[in-house]
Amino acid sequence: MEFLHSLFSPLVALLDVVLAYIYNGLSVIGIGNYGIAIIVLTIIIKIILYPLTVKQVKSMKAMQVLQPKMKAIQQKYKGDQKKIQEEVSKLYQSEGVNPMAGCLPLVAQMPILMSMFYALQSIHYQAGQSGFLWVPDLSHPDHLYILPVLSAISTFALQYLTSSTTPGSGLQKKMMMIGMPVFIGYISCNFAAGLVIYWITNNIMQVIQQLIIDRKEGVKPIKD
Repeated sequence: MEFLHSLFSPLVALLDVVLAYIYNGLSVIGIGNYGIAIIVLTIIIKIILYPLTVKQVKSMKAMQVLQPKMKAIQQKYKGDQKKIQEEVSKLYQSEGVNPMAGCLPLVAQMPILMSMFYALQSIHYQAGQSGFLWVPDLSHPDHLYILPVLSAISTFALQYLTSSTTPGSGLQKKMMMIGMPVFIGYISCNFAAGLVIYWITNNIMQVIQQLIIDRKEGVKPIKD
């Protein structure tokens, strides 16, 4: 963890500065609050990363279109894993689809996500300015556990939305839809409230962007 912190330290420092500027800007108009500043920063980051999100969804749609052909290959060469891999690889090449393209946007976003984690876990709030709504101190976990519950709900909403267009068995999707929100909600109980606010806002923005892209791209649910 110490190595990762030092690796992302330049970006962490940048995010600290940007968050301070947003907080000061909000203070000028009379709504100076770190909770609101975190929400605004998260929205800005999601808007900047929107092109990557579009690429990710387009790749997902391309994989969706190939699902019937891939299932046909698996049925035709059932039991011959090597042949299946060869035919699927040929299918990708003939259709011009890169199966890794959907992962690349996520990989590109990881440095920012990790930097936000460290920035919001170690941020030094101005004296007396670290509270937000019912949370007295954003540098500590939510003592009422409302934010962890919201993080679990928002994660479930995102999982539910994306599962309808994600390849995989129904059982795998159901496990992810239930397991991931529970896990996120659990670990949110021990994270700084500021970080959990970021996660919730990030999920909400992801849901909104996903709905916009789905409508534009005409993404349809995958039938298992």
